[in-house]
Amino acid sequence: MLNRKNKLVILKLLSLFSVVRGYNILIIVVAQYLSSIFILAPHIQLQQIVLDPNLFVIVLASSGVIAAGYIINNFYDREKDLINRPQKTMLDRLVSQRTKLTGYFVLNFLSVVCASYVSFRAVVFFSVYIFSIWFYSHKLKKFPIIGNIVASSLAITPFFAVFIYYKNFDEVIFVHATFLFLILVMREMIKDLGNLRGDLAQNYNTIPIKYGERTSKQIISTLIVAASIPIYLLLTSYDIGYMYLYFYASILLLLFFFIGIWASKERTHYVWLHNILKFIIVVGAFSIVLIDVNLILDRILWH
Repeated sequence: MLNRKNKLVILKLLSLFSVVRGYNILIIVVAQYLSSIFILAPHIQLQQIVLDPNLFVIVLASSGVIAAGYIINNFYDREKDLINRPQKTMLDRLVSQRTKLTGYFVLNFLSVVCASYVSFRAVVFFSVYIFSIWFYSHKLKKFPIIGNIVASSLAITPFFAVFIYYKNFDEVIFVHATFLFLILVMREMIKDLGNLRGDLAQNYNTIPIKYGERTSKQIISTLIVAASIPIYLLLTSYDIGYMYLYFYASILLLLFFFIGIWASKERTHYVWLHNILKFIIVVGAFSIVLIDVNLILDRILWH
């Protein structure tokens, strides 16, 4: 049986994991490696990618910066989250604000140190990334449209770190990135609709607050139509193997999502819609392996 002290330690570890959203970071790590193997560097053998120390350091630095970003975002949003997500906030508060800030600075410092192993350009890249996350959390997230676009751009930045490393400028990569970016913008806007009460209480100037919920839903509907363009291009103009199954499924989910937007009125409805977009993002990360099934078998054997 665990004593009270051990239980408190476990709860604090769970709290820290909740603050840095370890599950999200794990998915990003997997997505960075899969995109490297199947999209960015398909000509390089599996063992060279998996055992590449530079790629490992880039992924490690990305994870550190993202974790630190979640910490500083949690720090600035603590009052708003207490209204919107009281249960999660109570768990997050088991770790003191001082400990969180210490973790924030340590993670960012270690990430820059890791980046220095790759190159000076990597140090500059991650330093700018760190500053951008802080500036977004401190200032930009309270502004409509700009906050949504910047948040989505920051979420996709770890993939650009790998993209820059491999210097692969194939057009198909930008089409994939455009689809992901549009889904991320929709997710940010759905979060604004679901967080309306907390945003109002904390004087956040989001789209649904400044322009109304109807306008916000109209913009999201337009983004759904816009997302159909990269889907169409990927299905008709590029060889994406069996990943076409994922995009057909995405069309159905986005259609259901579109219907759900206009039927939604309560926070619980927006949480469900947010989960649909999150599902599309997560499944998309793992669906990358479907681009070339034969490549999977070959690379498992390391031939």
